[in-house]
Amino acid sequence: MAGVTSAVTAATAAEKRRQEMEEEDSMTMYTADELRDDWEFKIVRSNFEAFRNPETLQRVIEEEGRAGWIMVEKFDNSRIRFKRPASARANDPMLPPDVNPYRTHIGGTGAMLAGVFIGLLVLLTVGLVAFTIMMAN
Repeated sequence: MAGVTSAVTAATAAEKRRQEMEEEDSMTMYTADELRDDWEFKIVRSNFEAFRNPETLQRVIEEEGRAGWIMVEKFDNSRIRFKRPASARANDPMLPPDVNPYRTHIGGTGAMLAGVFIGLLVLLTVGLVAFTIMMAN
């Protein structure tokens, strides 16, 4: 039962991710100047819609700014697009250890969420088995 549920959950998550990628491709039209001027782009994601909170949004913008990233747009409460000049890579070795210039997620990842879901499902199953055994005696 848990295997089927986790397979369905994984398939649903994969389809959602595919749809987001298609949406992002259509939303991220780059100008000729941006491409000519050698910009890097990235999207930072949150599985928990953390960017709904203005303080969290501002903190992430400031953290990304430490590595030279500039916010281009907020797609929604889960995704923000950033850009920086490719030349900013030269400063990456000098960044503090807690700064990852290529971070693409904040908070928990999809794998973490799947692990929590599977863990809860296992606990529920064990609880139901224990309850059934207890009621049979």
